[in-house]
Amino acid sequence: MSWYLLVLAGLFEIGWAIGLEYSDGLSKPVPTLATVVALVISMLLLAQAVKDLPIGTAYAVWTGIGAVGTASLGIVLFDEPAGLARMGFISLIVVGIVGLHLASGGH
Repeated sequence: MSWYLLVLAGLFEIGWAIGLEYSDGLSKPVPTLATVVALVISMLLLAQAVKDLPIGTAYAVWTGIGAVGTASLGIVLFDEPAGLARMGFISLIVVGIVGLHLASGGH
């Protein structure tokens, strides 16, 4: 169950990171509120996940999910560059996330 909570926490991390762009420096009330709510949910889920998972593994996976998701949505939503090198490095983060899951005996 902790791995599911951790993945969900990572998805909410993507939400608040993308929300920062839409909030225009936290100057727009509705996107700012959504960003803060996503941030709080993400942290609460991460806190629950680390009750059963090592903090180093959980934090690395959480930030990895957030980084991959945010970078991917940046490409799709904000026309950020999607060059071969960038996609390769994003792929390496995914490999790291999967590797940490497998190395920890994740279920």
